[in-house]
Amino acid sequence: MEKIRVLVVDDHEMVRRGICAYLDTEDDLEVVGEANSGKSAVKQARKLRPHVILMDLIMEEGTGVEATREIKEELPETQIIVLTSFIDESLIFPALEAGALSYLLKTAKAEEIADAIRLAARKEAVIEPKVATKMVGKLRHGTEQLPHHELTARELEVLTLIGQGKTNQEIADELFIGIKTVKTHVSNVLSKLGVEDRTRAAIYAHRHKLV
Repeated sequence: MEKIRVLVVDDHEMVRRGICAYLDTEDDLEVVGEANSGKSAVKQARKLRPHVILMDLIMEEGTGVEATREIKEELPETQIIVLTSFIDESLIFPALEAGALSYLLKTAKAEEIADAIRLAARKEAVIEPKVATKMVGKLRHGTEQLPHHELTARELEVLTLIGQGKTNQEIADELFIGIKTVKTHVSNVLSKLGVEDRTRAAIYAHRHKLV
């Protein structure tokens, strides 16, 4: 039986390694390549022609949405599964409109990701329940509730300063608050945005024109 050829795209090396290590234990799956940016994903897809691509969305060189659109135009039979930390409507709908088949969060279990790959190879979609709920809410209400809308005024200030490249000490000095308080605010910001680190928070801030 032909193995399902998979390309893994994520700008975090440890995330890629973890996913690839698990998928390589599955007899019917074969990781044929990795990419750390949208631009690299397009190049690798052209070269390797995988059956399924696991696609991160927020990357520094070419977004996952842009890469998805370009890949689907050139390789319509390649199925793309979004695998991201974000449940932001401004990413969900553009990704699906660009041609992504499925949308999963990085909190998914390894076996769930493997099963989604198998389903994608059969052109069957999987949408993370939290994402589906967001989609239904958007369709019902026609309003867009973004993660940063949940931030307090102070947390929004901190996010803006993170987007400006400020360190914790610089933020503390500018807002006249203690360093421990800054760290607490930063932790809350990352949690509410659903991002893993300051770099992604900064990218989010720029993407949503908060800086």
